[in-house]
Amino acid sequence: MTAVDTSIALAPMRAEHANAVLAIYAAGIASGTATFESSAPTWDQFDATHLADHRFVALDGDDVVGWVAVSPVSGRCVYAGVVESSLYVAPHAQGRGVGRALTERLIGSARDGGVWTIQCGIFPQNTASLALHERMGFRVVGTRERFGRMTHGPLAGQWLDVVLLEKRL
Repeated sequence: MTAVDTSIALAPMRAEHANAVLAIYAAGIASGTATFESSAPTWDQFDATHLADHRFVALDGDDVVGWVAVSPVSGRCVYAGVVESSLYVAPHAQGRGVGRALTERLIGSARDGGVWTIQCGIFPQNTASLALHERMGFRVVGTRERFGRMTHGPLAGQWLDVVLLEKRL
């Protein structure tokens, strides 16, 4: 397991982190292996769709170097304890344990907040994210084959699979 860089601190995500969070999201989008989204949302859109109690940033001094957040998977009450996570680490901070630290914090927060399942969808090409999630106890539930067509980046025009993972708390 990658050791967490001791200069990294975790904090609740707040509006003051918006520009950095969205810039890191944009970098993930540009990689072409993080999301089908082709552009980052506005902060208001992001804020409205991600649960405030389960959003965290990783800080190296005052520099936001990663973030994790969850969205509800459904508005139906029977799924109230099921969330979908998003995890992004700035390119210059990858390999420093930032993703692991953020995921550990999210798992604790979710467990304390009554969440019973965290799920995520990851492209098979994103081998680092798949490995991290499996190390953190997420299990592969299945693969959604040709789930969406990529519109940007090096895989533009290709139909991509999405590996569905979950962690029961």
